Amino acid sequence: MEEKKRLLEVRKILSKKRPSFVRFNPSHLVRLSESWRKPKGGDSKVRKKKKGKPRMPTVGFRSPKKVRGLLRDGTKPVVISNAKELENINEKEVTIIIASTVGKKKRQEIIKKAEEKGFKILNK
Repeated sequence: MEEKKRLLEVRKILSKKRPSFVRFNPSHLVRLSESWRKPKGGDSKVRKKKKGKPRMPTVGFRSPKKVRGLLRDGTKPVVISNAKELENINEKEVTIIIASTVGKKKRQEIIKKAEEKGFKILNK
């Protein structure tokens, strides 16, 4: 447990150092979004990793494997679509997210059961 807390702190520090990877020069064309796309041009300075150009995502920027995909408190997010799915889940390791397709009636039922068992719910 202590190792998990330490790795979460490491992830927090790394994410502050990590640059925001945006597509190179998305402002040149209006139709281009800022979401990252790998440059594939033969003479691309970003692809060649030239000094002074934006950094490309590489393996070194990843977070520690044991805490990858976990929430800030160290729990794993699980999407639930009905109350029956709560039965075989450990409430200490998991945080619940109720699926967006669930209606009001079933949502209330899930929330009621989850609070009885002591689950944490992200989208009540």
